[in-house]
Amino acid sequence: MEFSPEVLASFPGICVAEGDIRSGRIENESPGLIALRQDTIRKIQSRYTLEKVKDEPVFRAYRDFFWRVGVDPTKTRPASEALVRRILAGGTLPAINTAVDAYNLASAISGVPIAAFDGDALAGDLTLRFAREGEEFLGIGMKKTVELRKNQVIMTDRARIIAIYPYRDSDSTKVTITTKNIHIVSCGVPGISPSVVLAAYETCSRHLERYTGGIPTGPVLSPNDL
Repeated sequence: MEFSPEVLASFPGICVAEGDIRSGRIENESPGLIALRQDTIRKIQSRYTLEKVKDEPVFRAYRDFFWRVGVDPTKTRPASEALVRRILAGGTLPAINTAVDAYNLASAISGVPIAAFDGDALAGDLTLRFAREGEEFLGIGMKKTVELRKNQVIMTDRARIIAIYPYRDSDSTKVTITTKNIHIVSCGVPGISPSVVLAAYETCSRHLERYTGGIPTGPVLSPNDL
């Protein structure tokens, strides 16, 4: 992934780990994934409390990043924290399909937001840059586009915006039951070490290999000077 000089200057230590799971077969559910979900829920309930989760260092780092890009993390949670809070509040996680569920579980247990895209819907290499005033974006679950602000960090391919970093992926590149090739991005921010970002990626890759039968490639850790 390429990083714009402006993003690197504004957020020293930002990094990603990315790679692919190829030739997978995504299904609605699998018994093994149900067991993994229950195990992950138990671990998170023993590790965190709803009252104090916001003060955990990993979630605090993403909250601090959100404030700096103009997103209120008390209203729009970092993706990994939102999953953990859902578990702590009700003991459940959304069930979408075996791929989405697998990377959500990896994100929840690691605390690192993980973006995933239909690899065949992507156009060329990815870039992390600041949005331009007035650029529009339609994310998963949105009914209409939103207009972006210049301080928001976005992920793009050569054709369009594919994510608001690191919390909302594009509807046009989302992983569905028909997806065969998945591109994974484990999303770091300042205060999160590259080793943590890489470990989250590797957990996600193992889950997807096991529960979709796909072939993993990567990861690549960026920027290149890490």
